[in-house]
Amino acid sequence: MKFFLDTADLNEIEEAASWGALAGVTTNPSLYAKIGGKLDDFHAHIGRICEIVGPDCPVSAESVAMTRDEIVKDGIELAAIAPNVVVKVPTMVEGLAATRALADKGIPVNMTLCFSVPQALLAARAGARYISPFIGRFDDIADDGLQQVENIVRAIGNYDFTANTVNGEQVEIIAASIRSANHVTQAALMGADIATVPFGVLKKMVQHPLTDRGLDAFMKDWEKVLNA
Repeated sequence: MKFFLDTADLNEIEEAASWGALAGVTTNPSLYAKIGGKLDDFHAHIGRICEIVGPDCPVSAESVAMTRDEIVKDGIELAAIAPNVVVKVPTMVEGLAATRALADKGIPVNMTLCFSVPQALLAARAGARYISPFIGRFDDIADDGLQQVENIVRAIGNYDFTANTVNGEQVEIIAASIRSANHVTQAALMGADIATVPFGVLKKMVQHPLTDRGLDAFMKDWEKVLNA
């Protein structure tokens, strides 16, 4: 499994990148607004993220347009920022049409706000490079988001969509809207290709009480060596 960071915070991205495990970044309008982002700085901000993670890490930047032509226009402008930009497009009729048009232009798409197998299959057929089923938002309505992700992973894995995507790459499933380290564990066990996680969850993934206990014991024993 690859790990993406779900944030627009440059400090969080720089710190996570220093750990050596970061494979990409996903952003959205809510995350950009959370850091106090300004409209006239949006493209430059995406460019700064791309510089931090390097050209081999995809950076998903979302179109906020609602019609296919406007989404394609947004997508072309976003893709011009850096070669590793992936255009996020919502799962809807206009989004599907825009995804096909962008893929035909060689621009990779991350189809977001995906909640069902039929949506995921349509996204893959339209040429999406990544599909982002959400987990946490199912939990918000007392439904099982992990089961939906598992269904999507299984369904997409049944077929070869390489003829539809940019450069003939197989579509990858990004487990999104992750709220806990357990979400990551379950998504990995069911075979999701990628987990995109908030920085707080990424930090919790490193932590374990037995690790803390072991480190404490090691340091106390080392103190005995130093004082011997």
